[in-house]
Amino acid sequence: MTESPEHARQLVLDSPVLSDEQTASIKHLDGDEDDFEAATLDMTYDPETDLETAIERLRDDARAAIDDGADIIVLSDRGTSGDQIPIPSLLATGGVHHDLVRHGLRTDVGLVVESGDPREVHHLATLVGYGAGAVNPYLAYQTISDLCAGPDGADEEEAIEGYIHALEHGLLKIMAKMGISTVESYQGAQIFEAVGLSSDLIDEYFEGTEIRTEGIGLDVIEDDVRTRHAVGFGSDPELETQGEYEHRSSGIYHQWNPETVGTLQQAVRSGDYDRYREFAELINDQNENLQTLRGLLEFDADREPVDIEEVQPVHQIVERFATASMSLGSLSPEAHENNAIAMNRIGGSAGTGEGGEPPERFDTEKECDIKQVASGRFGVTSHYLSSAEEIQIKMAQGAKPGEGGHLPGKKVNEMIAHVRFSTPGVGLISPPPLHDIYSIEDLKQLIHDLKAANPDADVNVKLVSEAGIGTIAAGVAKANGDIVHISGDSGGTGASPKTSIKNAGLPWELGVAEANQMLCATGLRDRIKITTDGGMKTGRDVAVAALLGAEEYVFGTASPGYLRLCDGTTVSGKHLPSWCGDTGRRSP
Repeated sequence: MTESPEHARQLVLDSPVLSDEQTASIKHLDGDEDDFEAATLDMTYDPETDLETAIERLRDDARAAIDDGADIIVLSDRGTSGDQIPIPSLLATGGVHHDLVRHGLRTDVGLVVESGDPREVHHLATLVGYGAGAVNPYLAYQTISDLCAGPDGADEEEAIEGYIHALEHGLLKIMAKMGISTVESYQGAQIFEAVGLSSDLIDEYFEGTEIRTEGIGLDVIEDDVRTRHAVGFGSDPELETQGEYEHRSSGIYHQWNPETVGTLQQAVRSGDYDRYREFAELINDQNENLQTLRGLLEFDADREPVDIEEVQPVHQIVERFATASMSLGSLSPEAHENNAIAMNRIGGSAGTGEGGEPPERFDTEKECDIKQVASGRFGVTSHYLSSAEEIQIKMAQGAKPGEGGHLPGKKVNEMIAHVRFSTPGVGLISPPPLHDIYSIEDLKQLIHDLKAANPDADVNVKLVSEAGIGTIAAGVAKANGDIVHISGDSGGTGASPKTSIKNAGLPWELGVAEANQMLCATGLRDRIKITTDGGMKTGRDVAVAALLGAEEYVFGTASPGYLRLCDGTTVSGKHLPSWCGDTGRRSP
């Protein structure tokens, strides 16, 4: 096999996001006139057949196209109609990609996806991650065109260019989080973990993807596809209200919604335990609205209940509670102080976050006893470290793993600049990684240095829930860490991008269980404490975390609701997750 110019033929694109014009050009490539042959495969199927058969037909068509000399295969669902149902684009892409890999044909052809399905950054990332070389989200373009129609509409071309740029920027950020610098390296890398899908489905269409839970199969996916198709092509089509990122009364169920927020606020204001129980029931009862992994678990015990007087008293239990390390700057000063005051009064703990803490709060009830050391080292001084009861090394954040922080310049006022030793009005960036930690040995050195700065403080290493976290937790124990913190994917303040909150990270239930089991298996469990956070709201959440192995429990987004705010104002369900006004404003 000798190399020749034929082996160097490539169709080079500036972006993995294709315009309609670029896609049309690729589809019309003819081997007799061009250097490449393109084949367009129909990614839809007849309602009389089933989804599994349709995918098999698509796979057969792809192999046949390669045998006929195709260099590029375009998977297209433009044939969608009342008589043709579209195959979900990710399922089609993963199915064809892995079938070609199994037949040794994948390197013979490039895959382009032309679909109305993708519309968000995560959709683009998964399609590229499972083998697509380029994606044309044509329905998103049509939607933008409709929005721009009319004399007062924006320029259509500029709007579409802005949308493409947003997709490209989002994909670039995802790649950066993973330490990947080229789309070619990200393509087909499958750097994902599945939650809620059956292992049979993963093995067949997304082989090699990490999965630790079971879930729905192809039959449930087909039911959903057919339901959507029936609605879309019915006699009176009506678009459903998704409410993916914000609560909508008829959309996807959100645990934080006006009813749960309002009930919680009434409970903490009045001190009415019955109102709190109403709130807890709304959160814990997931028979109608499945929301969390822990909601699928039931308590199973064959022991007789003990008298409540024999149970650890409340004032001791709450000493295991803490508020999450949300930084001063992402939280208003009032909210940041409220967290510290409340936790100090009940004997719990509060975290500073990575923005430091005003020295004048030290040795007062406004002081946070958990001082965080993050990549930006904002506010980290010898005084800061020596005042801590616990020092937390933030390796990553559950709501946005792999991402750093960004505090806009307009939020960097005189007080923030003073605490962070920066310049007022100048934005602050926290790098995604800690640039002095690239190995467990580097982490051990930082733990040693922090213990030297404050021998009396425990050192806490904050990690995110992910596959393999058990091994990392064991490394933290061997590096002489006192606490390993498992941060889950739920929660996040307004400083966390909504796409990251929605699509990155994993539930803390998986991380806590794996870390606990690995530490027990390696004989290290008695050397280290496990703490966790990520959407905790009720006593049942705490009980589940305790049974899985956690010893302390951290409340983040929930804390403004649980605390009686000093000025008597409230937080609405809409604004609760983004409690980060630059002036300390709150919604009345």
